[in-house]
Amino acid sequence: MHFGIFLEERRPGETDLAAFQETFQLAQAGEAWGLDGIWLGEIHFNPIRSVSSAPLALASYIAARTRRVRIGMAVQVLPLGHPLRIAEEAATVDQISEGRFDFGIGRSGSPRAYDILGVPYGESQSRFEECLAIILQAWKGERFSYHGRHYRFDNVLVGPRPYQLPHPPLRMAANSKETFPVVARLGLPLFVGLRDLDIPELRLRIADYRAAWREAGHPGEGDVCLRMPIYAAPTAREAVEEPRENFTYFFQRHAELTRSGMGRADTGPADRRQAKFEQLTHLTYEDILETRVAVGTAPALVDRLGALRDELGLSGLVAELNPGGLMPLARMERTLRILTHEVMPALR
Repeated sequence: MHFGIFLEERRPGETDLAAFQETFQLAQAGEAWGLDGIWLGEIHFNPIRSVSSAPLALASYIAARTRRVRIGMAVQVLPLGHPLRIAEEAATVDQISEGRFDFGIGRSGSPRAYDILGVPYGESQSRFEECLAIILQAWKGERFSYHGRHYRFDNVLVGPRPYQLPHPPLRMAANSKETFPVVARLGLPLFVGLRDLDIPELRLRIADYRAAWREAGHPGEGDVCLRMPIYAAPTAREAVEEPRENFTYFFQRHAELTRSGMGRADTGPADRRQAKFEQLTHLTYEDILETRVAVGTAPALVDRLGALRDELGLSGLVAELNPGGLMPLARMERTLRILTHEVMPALR
């Protein structure tokens, strides 16, 4: 069972430098306390929310300051960059970390960065497919040419090669109903979250992934890692009340992000997006606690996370320590300490 933390948000009023230093402090605590992985998001053109606009650069710095913990992308938005450049930079992180890099990949459900960068969001799926094919070919260390719909070049040799051969472990994010079978057909491990989906919906989507996995003839049942907001405290009351503002704000903000994509022909069925917006808008804190987060004392979290592991067949859990950006650093560190010292050992 893999245990990681997800680092993306910054707290209000922080300087950019302080936000980076906080990320590094949590990463080093995870390294010291036996955490398995540090996972980094990719957020563009939203500096109030995050400084993680260049996650591969962050990963390189963390890799140079650690010796054991794995560092992963959660996720690298492939269509927003040139695949040859991504291949170079990701392989560089893998070399610097001496093989501790995990390459999480996806398309993102938000079209805003696509619009600003001039990348048609309606092409995100086909661009993703071409990007992945090019990156995997580039990592073979052989000259090659490519002539696709979006990318064309001849006689290119990419370096460095990854430290892990043939390539770093891949893990693909899925959010929409249509993407889960795509991940399965590609034979890739799955990354899932609880932003658009709640636990009952996620149960159905994972079943779709596993059905498509079997239909594709892959061995086993696939591999599923869940990213979710987690908060740990000494008492049940503290565990429920202390993250209330943070969690509530997080899902309110996500409702607004969902609304911003409504009315577009390139963001999926309009009725589905409208229904998702309505669901998020009417979430109560009790709904959040029941279906989208895990909070509690160490024993309560062992029970909650163990039940999710068994119900969903999880191979990994990645904790979002500060999804809304409002959590003090000391409380994030407390959650991390409880997770690594009390929860992880019980769930190994």
